[in-house]
Amino acid sequence: MNEQMNDRLDKFETMLQSILKEYEETEAVMVRLRSEGKVKTVTYRQLMGNKLMLRGMLDRYREFGLLDNVRAQD
Repeated sequence: MNEQMNDRLDKFETMLQSILKEYEETEAVMVRLRSEGKVKTVTYRQLMGNKLMLRGMLDRYREFGLLDNVRAQD
């Protein structure tokens, strides 16, 4: 049973790292598009929606004490 719990914890950690990476990558593309004046494009708006969804997921991790001192708080 302990090995099964460790495996599950590893999967949660992997998921968290994946969400953080995607959030940062999304934000980087949005910064680039903003600098190019492309804030009204469909791509930018899709990225904004995705960023909000990812932030919501990170907020849930934070709410349950599984995430702290992480940048995705803006």
